[in-house]
Amino acid sequence: MITRLSHTTIYVLNQDSAYDFYINKLGFKVVDDLPMGKDTRWLTVSPPEQPNLEITLFPITVGKMFPEETAKTIIDLVKNGKFGSGVFECTDIYATYEELKAKGVEFTKAPKEEFYGIEAQFKDDSGNWFSLQPKSNFESSKK
Repeated sequence: MITRLSHTTIYVLNQDSAYDFYINKLGFKVVDDLPMGKDTRWLTVSPPEQPNLEITLFPITVGKMFPEETAKTIIDLVKNGKFGSGVFECTDIYATYEELKAKGVEFTKAPKEEFYGIEAQFKDDSGNWFSLQPKSNFESSKK
């Protein structure tokens, strides 16, 4: 029986830039930062209140995993914001929105009331987009 998800991947264009974004702008914590071959590393981060979920910031590079054509396709999709990578939960969406904006996070949608609750959307430094929603959106849907 599967008991939980421990790791998930976000494809990034540059690991150093992604490190700065996820650590210094979003406030995540580094779990692992280990060399993994030429010019790449195993880099995982976690939201501070969810240390049991490791997000692998995986570079899109030509090599064994990605032949040149595949790498180019994935890079284009990421750059053009075609990957919606997930939903991040916060306590106060308005305060979090202002805090992240002040740190230079690019929002594509300010907090707005939707039929499912309040949502904002932002992009990481590679172009991946995320939904930001208050914890209360999820608490009311579980009743």
